[in-house]
Amino acid sequence: MGIKDIRDAASIREAMGEFDRVGRTYFLEKYGFRKSREFMVRDQATGRMYDSKAIVGAAYGYAFPEAGPLRASDFSGGEATVDTLLTGLGFQVVRIGQDWTLEEVRAIVADYFEMLRYEANDLPYNKSEHNAALQTRLQSRSKASIEMKHQNISAILDQLGFPYIQGYKPRSNVQELLQKVVIDEVQRSRAELLKIIDALEDRTTPGERNYRGVLIAPPVPDAAPQGQRRKRLPRKLDFAARDEHNRRLGRSGETWVMDFEKTRLIGESRPDLISGIDWISDRCGDGAGYDILSFEPNEVARFIEVKTTNGGALTPFIVSQNELEFSEEAEDAFCLYRVFDFARAPRLFILRGMLSASVHLEAIDYRARLKALHA
Repeated sequence: MGIKDIRDAASIREAMGEFDRVGRTYFLEKYGFRKSREFMVRDQATGRMYDSKAIVGAAYGYAFPEAGPLRASDFSGGEATVDTLLTGLGFQVVRIGQDWTLEEVRAIVADYFEMLRYEANDLPYNKSEHNAALQTRLQSRSKASIEMKHQNISAILDQLGFPYIQGYKPRSNVQELLQKVVIDEVQRSRAELLKIIDALEDRTTPGERNYRGVLIAPPVPDAAPQGQRRKRLPRKLDFAARDEHNRRLGRSGETWVMDFEKTRLIGESRPDLISGIDWISDRCGDGAGYDILSFEPNEVARFIEVKTTNGGALTPFIVSQNELEFSEEAEDAFCLYRVFDFARAPRLFILRGMLSASVHLEAIDYRARLKALHA
């Protein structure tokens, strides 16, 4: 007897059901199979993908309980055996591990930009539903591969200095074709991108006035390829620069941090220090190299520079030469507060000390003077 004796789809579906209940890792360990490297079987009713050979081995045990399931060494996989069986029983077998085609890339880029428009305008949408729709359209792509491609698109937009969808953390190792299609879409949809950025900038009121549980550790970005240079695109589409010049957003972020500092000092049993907090940039204007003077619990000064965005935690920001130099002078007394997701539910992380030690700095402007003439 062998897998050819499996004559109906019921046992296959029973194996799929067990896979769903126990999870992929346990299922493969239980039946002694490795992850599929080339072919997966899709349940067209749900869009879920399964390791084809493992499913057939387990299904044999459901079809013939007295014989028990087949192990990986009991039969061969591939198109001529497992895939032929599954296709004959009405299941769809898809090949994995191949580069995305131009049609597939265009489809997922269009889907990503649609979700980005929804997010910028604070409209409800469901990432899982978008993923499921793409699985139906791109039948050789799994939920995980689609999600990874969305993260790749975030990485490209981040490298270009644009906002990206929160929840899809930028992930490098980007397919060259994907990068080309995204850049083409950025150039083609320039006016639409401006609307997205404007929609993000127009929201200058904090989504919540909660100051507890909002501090996170500085995020760790996915490593970018060495020597990667930022693409030259119209400056008016530079999201970080527009963020910096949005005075209302910046002022609102500083107001929020003032209240955060009061809450922090109360939590550290130093409410007596609250009266000494000084909003320097409001009282004296920019130029001090920091925005707010606050205190540590031991009364040592804390010099706070606030950078606010409606984007995610990894959204780039602008640092002035003055701020950079002051961070070196003040050393550990300097704290950059990166406030993000401001219009939805503000959170922040803190970079302490010299900025050059914690961020990659990219020159975007130079002050030019005429050179002296030499005889």
